Amino acid sequence: MRFELDEEHEAFRKVVREFAEAEIAPHAATWDEAAVFPADAVRKMGELGLFALPFPEGIGGMGGDFTSLCVAIEEIGRVDQSLGITLEAGVGLGINPIYSFGTQQQKDTYLPDLLAGKALAGFGLTEPEAGSDAGATRTRADLDGDEWIINGSKAFITNAGTELTSLVTVTARTGEGEISTLIVPSGTAGFTVEPAYRKMGWHASDTRGLVFENCRVPVDNLLGKRGRGFQQFLSILDDGRIAIAALAVGLTRACLELSVEYANNRHTFGRPIGANQGVAFQIADLQVMADASRMLTYRAASLKDAGRPIRQAAAVAKLYATEAAVSATRIATQIHGGAGFMESSRVARLYRDAKVLEIGEGTSEIQRLVISRGLGLPVL
Repeated sequence: MRFELDEEHEAFRKVVREFAEAEIAPHAATWDEAAVFPADAVRKMGELGLFALPFPEGIGGMGGDFTSLCVAIEEIGRVDQSLGITLEAGVGLGINPIYSFGTQQQKDTYLPDLLAGKALAGFGLTEPEAGSDAGATRTRADLDGDEWIINGSKAFITNAGTELTSLVTVTARTGEGEISTLIVPSGTAGFTVEPAYRKMGWHASDTRGLVFENCRVPVDNLLGKRGRGFQQFLSILDDGRIAIAALAVGLTRACLELSVEYANNRHTFGRPIGANQGVAFQIADLQVMADASRMLTYRAASLKDAGRPIRQAAAVAKLYATEAAVSATRIATQIHGGAGFMESSRVARLYRDAKVLEIGEGTSEIQRLVISRGLGLPVL
């Protein structure tokens, strides 16, 4: 039983950390304040091979494992949660559906640019009336000859309207009690990407609503088997929950590091505030949160890499790590006092970014439901 990453993963962590510190950290506050999507930084992440990490070399991937992806998301998320979620969604919700369920033609068409970070894809699942209850999808796709006609709308879709976005995959009802997934290329007639949301956090991440009005795509744009869309997105979300947990680990680590530094340098009553037990004990709690979150996250990632079932472990990791991250930002802000309440403070940005971690890719309530069912409880 191992309780730490191997040398290869640690060496990779160092590479990603150096990149994040040099290319992202100096600009993160500016991107956040201006609420701009940093396309050039995303392209550089692609050049480093981050979007191609867990995919085979034979299709243009890096031949790495899922643990490596989690390491990258953690390190990017440590300096900028917006870029962390861009990577997480770009791989887990953008590339993974095409790789896992696409035909060879679909893979040949879309994967090269997606893997290289030259393009992004969105995953159109959530709707205004279908969030946690994704089975309540109202978007429809009706077959008309050799085309699907799509009508409906989606909400809160990541990477859907950037200058790099080349497509979205969309879940839609294709028959009675039947949900399928379709590929809709950017610029398709009848497909409208709404203006970016004004969000509490993740300001430099692209999040938009989508509208489909008699949007026609070829019959060959069906992704995977007809009627299997619900099962497909459940498997996609299992992977994504581990990756979101890794993003939360990066945030909690940032809170810990910033709090230790501030507690050592901030003096009151003639001594560092870290000398006070009230502060020191809170920072000790941050260390426990960071360690526990990391252990749960990489346990789930190792199960994924071993080809073992992950649903329960993914839900546990996502639930604990994201709720710990929200608590960590509250603690870090309290330690920083008035300085932490200023928008110029990193902990203020982390505070705003944290909450959505408990919501995206399955709320905390959904994770508790998954865990309860996994224990054999009669949960309705």
